[in-house]
Amino acid sequence: MSSVSVNQSKLNIREPLISVIVAAYNQERFIGRCLRSLLNQTMPHQNYEIIVIDDGSNDRTQYALELFCDPFDSIIKVIKNDTNQGLPAAINQGIRMSKSPYVVRVDSDDFVNINFLNMLHLYLEVNNYADAVACDYLLLDDEERVLGRGKSSEDPIACGIMFHRKHLIDIGLYDESFRWQEDREIRIRFEKKYNIHYLEMPLYRYRRHDSNLTNNHKKMEYFNQKLNNKYSKNTKT
Repeated sequence: MSSVSVNQSKLNIREPLISVIVAAYNQERFIGRCLRSLLNQTMPHQNYEIIVIDDGSNDRTQYALELFCDPFDSIIKVIKNDTNQGLPAAINQGIRMSKSPYVVRVDSDDFVNINFLNMLHLYLEVNNYADAVACDYLLLDDEERVLGRGKSSEDPIACGIMFHRKHLIDIGLYDESFRWQEDREIRIRFEKKYNIHYLEMPLYRYRRHDSNLTNNHKKMEYFNQKLNNKYSKNTKT
């Protein structure tokens, strides 16, 4: 079961152009940094919304969110799950709640450049043959020191990709059985029908730390095999 708290600006009458989906589970330490970066975009607030799914957190994540969610004047909408549903299920909740033509996912322990939304949106607007666009990213440690730069075309990550929402709906959203490797799984299905372009600008800030989901090697190995099994069957002739 989940409860929904909708906090939207009284001045925002029209539907936003972009929905930013942020799934959070026990992210009291980093969620504030993430939301500050999203609220500080060069894009006007009336053009986008932030949908946060608090996926059954049992730390102070809810308190951290309340610091950003003025119930009378905020572009942040919060979905509160009573129990943890898993990352792909939480992301799907956010996409279904969205009414915007574009959606982009940002992880709750990451943050973005002030031009993140403007640049990705502009790319899709002026290149109508692009079905999605991913930006490059900077790798950071917990103290936000830059460890290097990642190229989304060579070493893709799950976030920092702006999609046409209708395309994600068309392919059936995230496969909720993939609690890890959900990004690789949806990318395989997406690219069978649509394309992803790459913008060589490091607009995303990807935090690398011990609690990253990708550091759970046993589960990653299990879901890698699950992914191989699913698509090897589909490719046999």
